[in-house]
Amino acid sequence: MTVRYEIVEHDDGFAYKVGDVFSETYPTHAAALEAAEQAAERQRAAGQSEAIQYQDKEGDWHEEVARGDDRPETEVEDDAPPRKA
Repeated sequence: MTVRYEIVEHDDGFAYKVGDVFSETYPTHAAALEAAEQAAERQRAAGQSEAIQYQDKEGDWHEEVARGDDRPETEVEDDAPPRKA
């Protein structure tokens, strides 16, 4: 599985998004790109295995153990043209 961080124009600035979820808005393309690269790096970092709870689309709750060494591959996709000042 590969998690893609995409740089996009958003709310009079730039953001990164994963799927349909947007990050906060950054004032510049460069700031959004740097934030996406940092987020992608953290996503790949191994951690400790922990018990997690989550709610699915139907509203049902689930519990499982998330393995700390089971990290996805990530990539940053940058198709947004930088805006001229």
